[in-house]
Amino acid sequence: MITSGKLTGERGLSRLNMVRMSDQPARWSRATIHPDMWADPGDDPRHSEGAGPDGELATLQDFLTGYRMTLRMKCEGLDAEQLARRSVPPSTMSLLGLLRHLAEVERDWRNWISAGDPLPRLYGAKDADFDGVVAEQAEVDAAYSDLEREQAATDAALAEHSDLGARLGKDGTSVRELMVHRIEEYARHCGHADLLRERIDGRVGQ
Repeated sequence: MITSGKLTGERGLSRLNMVRMSDQPARWSRATIHPDMWADPGDDPRHSEGAGPDGELATLQDFLTGYRMTLRMKCEGLDAEQLARRSVPPSTMSLLGLLRHLAEVERDWRNWISAGDPLPRLYGAKDADFDGVVAEQAEVDAAYSDLEREQAATDAALAEHSDLGARLGKDGTSVRELMVHRIEEYARHCGHADLLRERIDGRVGQ
């Protein structure tokens, strides 16, 4: 029973639920051919016809590229406030937080394959990539810049090791293991991005 207003009993709870639902955006997609897709094939930069790349390394890189693009696409068209908007309490996850988190992870992956001292964290304390998100365009621009720089640096470090079976770093991590883990990390967070984006403006699609 709700005693602070005139909504009481089952009728009141039903009306309250309707009010709560009213602030949720309607689901929509820009795609017209397959409505569960993000965009039509001709407008989707990830879409390619024909056979996939040959070879294990090329295949791994192709999947990684696709997931990286997906993350950026899930963020397109949103302002700083929307990108910084968190999901549901107690989670601190946001799309901007995901950009920052993956920049941090890219940097840490280089620590896996290095025998030297570890690189310092980009954003400081643990979870600062999510907890420190601020809804300002300068912070958004910085996050994109950080992500692009760290991705390029990790790509360059791994490009020196074409043998997927090579074991690197203090723990002997194989290049293959790291490549698969990178795909897994981006795929997992693209799933989070799906839900975050839908909650912000209702847009759906893979």
